[in-house]
Amino acid sequence: MVSFLALQAENRVVRKTSQIPAALATIDASPGDASGALCARFQRVGFIEGSQPQITAETTNLLRTRLRAAAGFLGLAFGLFFLYRLITGDGPGHSDSFTFYFHFALTVMLASSFALLCRRCNIPLSVLRAYELAIFGLPVAYFVIYDYTLLKILARRNYLPNPLSFWMGIVFIYAMFIPNTWRRAAVIIGMICAAPLLLIVYLWTTDPVFASVASDGAGFAVEVVIMLGVTFLSTTYGTHMIGSLRREVFEAKQLGQYRLCRLIGSGGMGDVYLAEHQMMKRPCAIKLIRPGKATDPQALARFEREVRATAKLSHWNTIEIFDYGRTEDGTFYYVMEYLPGLSLADLVEKHGPLPAARAIHLLTQSCDALAEAHTAGLIHRDIKPGNIFAAQRGGIHDVAKLLDFGLAKPIASDAPVQLTQEGSITGSPLFMSPEQALGDSEPDARSDIYSLGAVAYYLLTGAPPFDGERAIKIMLAHAHQQVVPPSRLRPDIPRDIEQVVLRCMAKNPAERYQSAAALRQALSECVAAGGWTHEDAAGWWQANGVQDSHLEAMAAAAI
Repeated sequence: MVSFLALQAENRVVRKTSQIPAALATIDASPGDASGALCARFQRVGFIEGSQPQITAETTNLLRTRLRAAAGFLGLAFGLFFLYRLITGDGPGHSDSFTFYFHFALTVMLASSFALLCRRCNIPLSVLRAYELAIFGLPVAYFVIYDYTLLKILARRNYLPNPLSFWMGIVFIYAMFIPNTWRRAAVIIGMICAAPLLLIVYLWTTDPVFASVASDGAGFAVEVVIMLGVTFLSTTYGTHMIGSLRREVFEAKQLGQYRLCRLIGSGGMGDVYLAEHQMMKRPCAIKLIRPGKATDPQALARFEREVRATAKLSHWNTIEIFDYGRTEDGTFYYVMEYLPGLSLADLVEKHGPLPAARAIHLLTQSCDALAEAHTAGLIHRDIKPGNIFAAQRGGIHDVAKLLDFGLAKPIASDAPVQLTQEGSITGSPLFMSPEQALGDSEPDARSDIYSLGAVAYYLLTGAPPFDGERAIKIMLAHAHQQVVPPSRLRPDIPRDIEQVVLRCMAKNPAERYQSAAALRQALSECVAAGGWTHEDAAGWWQANGVQDSHLEAMAAAAI
């Protein structure tokens, strides 16, 4: 099994190096800190929201989508009836010209709502509720005015038709399209159903002609009441049934003691969900490896062995794995920390190359994580900026976290680099070692040293050591071409750290640093080492508009 990330993402550089999110971390739910607030956000995940104060992102998106569909459907219906009015000559200048202009304005409003509720728009719940009021409230107001005018006219012709066809239509559209609790649906549907009934009562008490015709009609009032009652009960119960089915689907999205809250990333081998442990109410990230995404049983077995081995690592700078297992349908999953912060890929993409002191600060921590892994016999094989995270942990900023040990992602050699397909080479083309690129020997610890040197090159310059349109060309460059010294891209890079980077990226493994500890020592001897402190890191995150309360949004943006 292989890991191979393609390169269009790296021309947008490693910004999306992996579709599996790098943001995987735990948040301690201690009272009074930002992580506790985040944990509280996910303590109660409501799938169907009505009048409840919280609403999940999943349900917000569902409401936006349904409101857009309702606006489109109603806009089309009102538009067709407006054309009918024009064709039949029922336009301006008639006795009900006000309803004509109201009809036109309503059609324009519904069409505008359909356009504004775009698929990718991030619209707050309060704004969506305002859209809901407009999309359904204004048609109700139109029907009241239209029926008032029509019933008065027809009563003088001694004829009263059943006025409920339009009303029943809008009630059923609301019940089918808008996700709700049955209680909230009952209130709103009850208000809609009450509108025509109140209109008839008003006409009956204020218009003698209408009252006389309605009294002579065979069961006019009884028919209206029965139809409205049946409409109210059936749509309210229907809303309850739809809500129950949705809730059952949501309840099914669970793994043992973990409840899946929402999808936060996808990749060639599986999906990653934000989740919570139901007893401890602790946010975490769960990666699911579905049987259909890894058809090779040996690959899954190897993946499980590697997860088990990684779970034994305990270094502060290594991603922590809490749990793993298999579901009844064969889905393999493992549970990790949920990290607030940014991957190094996104950090550089959003804010540019790092100063040498900060790069050293993050790289030495990565060396510490690698040293423990290498001692345990684990070779990472896919070190890249997207797999190193600058996180906030325990009140400390810029804590480096190394992710995805031994993760295998397959690829074909001529595919664009961001895709994962079947193949035989491990690693990401922009940061893989020559021996990985050639595939003629099993990578060892020195291969990780090379890749970490390539990451250092990227942190200092903002560009990968080799670039190109095709993965195979980049791999051949790693194997045969000498890298351009970082100082040619950025003359202010200190000479000592440049020498460290170039030694890491030597073609011959014997010429590189032979261990992560040796590389860490070399980095610590650079003049800029120690120049980036925890206070500097905290100040940088604050100066860039990132407060602790916004860390969860940052993690989502890093995915």
